Amino acid sequence: MSVEARERRQPWILLSPALTAITLLLFIPLLFIVVYSFWLRTATGADLAGFYLDNWSEALSDPFYRDILLSTLRIAAITTAVCAMMGYPAAYFIARSRGNKALLLLLLMLPFWISYIIRTMSWINILGVSGAVNWTLVNLGLVSEPIQMLYNETTVILGLVHFLLPFMVLNVYVALEGIDISLEDAACSLGSTRWQAFREVTLPLSLPGLAAGGLLCFVLSAGTYITPLVLGGPTDAMFANLVFEAIITQLNWPLGSALSLMLLAVLGALVLIYNHYLGMGQLMKGLG
Repeated sequence: MSVEARERRQPWILLSPALTAITLLLFIPLLFIVVYSFWLRTATGADLAGFYLDNWSEALSDPFYRDILLSTLRIAAITTAVCAMMGYPAAYFIARSRGNKALLLLLLMLPFWISYIIRTMSWINILGVSGAVNWTLVNLGLVSEPIQMLYNETTVILGLVHFLLPFMVLNVYVALEGIDISLEDAACSLGSTRWQAFREVTLPLSLPGLAAGGLLCFVLSAGTYITPLVLGGPTDAMFANLVFEAIITQLNWPLGSALSLMLLAVLGALVLIYNHYLGMGQLMKGLG
C-alpha cells in the first residue's frame, strides 16, 4: 500500500470508533423507528409488518395532533424567550466578574448534579396546596385558604425555565467571554455611554451565543415530556407526551414512531436553519 493511500485511510481509522458508536446507537435505532412508522397496528393488538401510510395519514391530518404540535412549539418559544431575558444578565454578570468566575460557574453547574426529575418534582413541594408558598401565605394571613398554583401551562413553563436556564447562561457566557472588554472601553473613549457601548458593540457580538442558547432551549423544551407530565394538567400535554402515550400506554409502536419522526422533522428543520445562518461551532462551544 502506498504512503498516500495510508494517509487517506488514517483519518477514517481514527474516526472509526466514534462512527461505529454513532451508527449503532443513533442511525440503526432511528432506522428501526422509520420502519416501524410504516407498520400497522391491528385490532388484535399485533403489529402488521408492511408499507402502510395509515399512521402518517393520521398524524398529519388529525387536527388533534396538529394543535398539540403548535401548542408545544408555542410553549417552547415562550420558555426560550424567558430563558434569554433571565439568562443574558446572569451570563453578563459572570463574564464581567473579576475574581469569582470559577465559583459562579460552579454554582451555575450545581443543578446538573441533581436529577432532572427530582428538580421538577420539587415544585410540587413549593407551589402545591400544602407547599411552602401556600403555607407562608396562609400563616401570614394574606389568603384564607391555599391557592391552586400547580397543573397549568404557567407551571409547565416555570419548570422548563428552571431546567433550561443554565444552558442559556452557559452559551451566552461563552460568547461574552470571547469578546475583548477593551472594545467597550474604546467605544466609551469615543463618546459612547456604557449603555451605548453595550448596545452597539457587546450585544451584536454576543448574539451567536444567544442564538445557540435559544436553539438548545427550544429543542430541549419542545422534546420534553417529564415537565408537562409532572407539573401540567390534562390539557397541558406536549407532543412528546403523545409519543409516550402511544408507545408506553397504548403499546402502539407504529403510531408512536410516526409521531416521534414528525417531531424530529420539525426540530431538525429548525437546527438546519440555524446551521445555515450561524453554524454549529458556537453551539459546540456552549456545550463544551
